[in-house]
Amino acid sequence: MSVGNSGASHFEPRSVEIDTKRIQAHTPEHYGVIDVGSNSIRLVVYDDLARAPFPRFNEKSMVALGNGLDDEGAFTEEIMEHALAALARFKAISEAMGVSRIDVLATEAMRRAKNGPDLIARIKERTGFTPRLISGEEEATFAALGVISGFFQPRGLVGDIGGGSLEIAEVLGDRVGDRKVSMPLGALPVRAMMEKDPEEAKKSVDAILDANLPPMLTQPVFHAVGGGWRALARIHMAMNDWPISVVHGYDLPARDMSKFAKSVSRMTPEEIAELPDVPSRRVETLAASALVLWRVFRKLKPERIVFSALGLREGWLYAQLSEEEQYRDPLVEGALAAGLPDARVPEFPEALAKWTDDLFPGEVLPERRVRMAVCALTDIAWRDHQKVRAADSFLRILQFPFIGISHPERAFLATAIMARYGGKPAKLDTSATDILSPNDRKRAEVLGRALLLGHRFSASVPEILEHARLVIDTDAVRLEILETSDVPDSDAVKTRLSQLAKVLDMDATVETARSWDEDTD
Repeated sequence: MSVGNSGASHFEPRSVEIDTKRIQAHTPEHYGVIDVGSNSIRLVVYDDLARAPFPRFNEKSMVALGNGLDDEGAFTEEIMEHALAALARFKAISEAMGVSRIDVLATEAMRRAKNGPDLIARIKERTGFTPRLISGEEEATFAALGVISGFFQPRGLVGDIGGGSLEIAEVLGDRVGDRKVSMPLGALPVRAMMEKDPEEAKKSVDAILDANLPPMLTQPVFHAVGGGWRALARIHMAMNDWPISVVHGYDLPARDMSKFAKSVSRMTPEEIAELPDVPSRRVETLAASALVLWRVFRKLKPERIVFSALGLREGWLYAQLSEEEQYRDPLVEGALAAGLPDARVPEFPEALAKWTDDLFPGEVLPERRVRMAVCALTDIAWRDHQKVRAADSFLRILQFPFIGISHPERAFLATAIMARYGGKPAKLDTSATDILSPNDRKRAEVLGRALLLGHRFSASVPEILEHARLVIDTDAVRLEILETSDVPDSDAVKTRLSQLAKVLDMDATVETARSWDEDTD
């Protein structure tokens, strides 16, 4: 399977380009979202309200509002004070960071509590925040928008498990479908069921799912959101020695995760605590999260599961963007934000993107966007020592918090940048490149070597690069240089060209051309 090309017939036409002037003209402003959930209250401050924002600060307080209800279904005074203290801290932090805007979202616990409106009023009085109480259907919508913001035109169902509820919604590329539902199957209520009677808990979960769960009528892919399910992914990755530690984009057969979730649902907290890379704060509720996932899969029978680090908060952020901003590619935008500030010549990635446009005949949009991202990151390590640039860049990009990217695409991106700095996958003690097909591994090396050649010939000056063209024929790689060029080839340029040709097992030649319109044999 070609990197980024799964189900390509479903992808909508989209312009994916590097627009240097737009990026340079933009002035970012810090933006924050506070999620007042049933299990925790979390503040995330992003570097910008943009298509691919990077979190600058992320902290949660395990207030457990969902457990702080008295016999009449009202928040206790103690739990309300705990929540107010957490929000007061987040207020002080955001002010000190110069955050220009903070949105506060309240979910299931606040919806369910009889005195939820009283807590909202006290939050406003104490902090100045005005929490928005979102409905279950809105919560499902924003979770689905989070997945849309975090992947390239995803299709299937989104499931978001929180402390108090489970939301399911349909995603159809760039929009949320009409089928969405919120159910009281969060980790806290399900754990309470399991503590009373595990078998009865399973029956109760099944009954709620049978009555509410929409059928999977789109692509048979389930996008899993929520800390409990991400914890399952972390453990599964660690147990299988997965070479990428980023949960976002972890993709595997649903039957494998269902089997694993079933086994975890039957474990005690003591047994769960012994699992590799288990988050300590999830130990007590992980069996409940696992039970819900297992029973959801029993009902839906998806073929694959993809884990998402983005959910409600990011979906809310995405909803604040203009349509023009929403339609920008998340991977390319993130790569530009990370790569351009470090580039010696910020305009050069755009020049390289144009220079490599004809490198891969038949390139489709999913592949193009990954190539654009590689070009955007092409100069991230120029300050590093030449002996460590290749290996350090590979490891950094492999684990970097990009969005809009699958794990194979991460491996492609890292391999291409490593090759751009002269490195070879065989010299790294990693199995990350093994998740690429041999063809994709070669394509990544070809792209990286082509970028290395472009940098060497032009000294990273766009105007000089315009005087050269790279042509890959069936039996040879040619670097064509306009005879009007004031920068002829050198031994160093020929060496880089030979390195590219070696990857392709071809000959290398340097030729002079009068113009790009003239045929050269």
